[in-house]
Amino acid sequence: METSAGPTTFIADIIDGTLVEPGRIHHAKVLSSPGVRVVVLTFEAGHILTEHISPKVLLMQALAGRLRVSANGVVHELSPGALLRLDASVPHSVEALEESRLMLTMIG
Repeated sequence: METSAGPTTFIADIIDGTLVEPGRIHHAKVLSSPGVRVVVLTFEAGHILTEHISPKVLLMQALAGRLRVSANGVVHELSPGALLRLDASVPHSVEALEESRLMLTMIG
């Protein structure tokens, strides 16, 4: 994981080191900096992260695969190129429709 308090941080490959673990979500910590944290979550196909909340604003972006995110009663399908922002404390769940990698940015 890169930790930075400087004016810039460059990470050449945030997917490197991400693993698919049967029955689990793999967390790869990518960046921790004042006010922002980035992790890559790797899901096997069919895995469901049950409803939960985050105390931080979230940005979710699919890096690979397809994911279904249910938030506040609305369902969003994320594939590479899609971006979803959630306010802090919004209940949400994530389902991997296929093997997927999700970049999660926590702000605040």
